[in-house]
Amino acid sequence: MSNIAEKNYFFKDTACVLLKTDRYSAVIANKLGSSVLRLRDDINKMEIFRYKEDVTAEEISGSREIWGLPTLYLPNRFYRGVIKTSDGCYQMPINEPLFDNFIHGWVHKREHVVEECYADEKTAVVKTSFTFDENDEMFQYFPLKFKISYTFTLSDEKGLLQEIELVNLSDKALPVSICTHTCINAPICDNGSEDGLLLYVPVVERCELNEFHNPTERLLTLSDTDKEYLSGKKPTGQVICNEMYTTCENSLDGEKFYGTVVCDTINGKKIVNEVSEEFKFFNMWNHDGDKGYFCPEPMTAMINSPNLSLPEEVSGYCELENGGKYTCWQRFFTL
Repeated sequence: MSNIAEKNYFFKDTACVLLKTDRYSAVIANKLGSSVLRLRDDINKMEIFRYKEDVTAEEISGSREIWGLPTLYLPNRFYRGVIKTSDGCYQMPINEPLFDNFIHGWVHKREHVVEECYADEKTAVVKTSFTFDENDEMFQYFPLKFKISYTFTLSDEKGLLQEIELVNLSDKALPVSICTHTCINAPICDNGSEDGLLLYVPVVERCELNEFHNPTERLLTLSDTDKEYLSGKKPTGQVICNEMYTTCENSLDGEKFYGTVVCDTINGKKIVNEVSEEFKFFNMWNHDGDKGYFCPEPMTAMINSPNLSLPEEVSGYCELENGGKYTCWQRFFTL
């Protein structure tokens, strides 16, 4: 069959973009922050991201961080809502009052524009973007114009590739921290089981967090429990709450590789998330371990990174000058 890139494809009564190849199908909801609402290996009957047939678009919209693949800028927590840059300090509204934090930003909650949508013999592609300016209600807190763009490329050979570009359109320094709240479905195979799932992450050091889920700036030697990620850790059936690690290059089938692997040890099927070198950290979370999904989240910078005293080469934090661009990428495929 020919590859498909279809705009205005209605998914759960919401106009989305459908990308389809012989093996994979992906639904990208530009109206819901360019989240990938569904990624499926149709041949092997594997559901990559959290998905439920009976969940409505309204339910997803009300909890966008916990469905599919939402991309976050600025991600995770900022203690007391403060974001300090080299030439400014911004007071964000507290939206996690329990821990006195501003959390997850707002880009994933905005309607995005479809800039390109096409298919050729090898791929199906959509490019979406969001431009932040004075017309947004959050500009009163964060008066820095920027544009963030996502290019999703689907192919049988490489799965789903997501390329991210952030551009500073303001005259002041733009803080950079990007994350995807990657919600992996459990089980990963139709009629499969969570019992045999193992998550592999190339962890190096654990980033200690305080009672507000913000870094203490201490990097800890891995405990025996932490090392389970190296040999395969059960991602559900137990609570995993904000476990943040530095990571390194690892290997996959004897080849150099950087990212995570989820394996169904009962049938041998795998979901692979390869990431670019900009993603220096992974944060693990599984919503109490009993909701049918878990989140190995790649992050370019530590939680609360603009406010830490750590050097940028440790925290991952950086800034863009006017006109500056920051790019990173990741892809998902099955084995």
